[in-house]
Amino acid sequence: MDFNASLRRAIKTGNVILGQNETEKSIREKKAQLVVVAKNCPQEFREIINQNKELDVYVFEGSSVQLGMASGKPFMVSALAVVDPGESDILSLKRA
Repeated sequence: MDFNASLRRAIKTGNVILGQNETEKSIREKKAQLVVVAKNCPQEFREIINQNKELDVYVFEGSSVQLGMASGKPFMVSALAVVDPGESDILSLKRA
């Protein structure tokens, strides 16, 4: 699976929430099916998502700048939540 292509397809055809605050909100509301965090995501936010044991989390191996570029956005994205994958196969990243 090509992560970048799957992410862009999910953004285009589904519902993907960008940013730590909105991602945290979607986790609290139990809407997030998958959370993707950049490798350099702040530790405080990682602790928040690690508190939720049933949440599926994928650590993107690049920086927040690279995750922003992978998202097709001209800004840093340290975290995002996939609410609806649309026509993407991005949910295949979920923990087994």
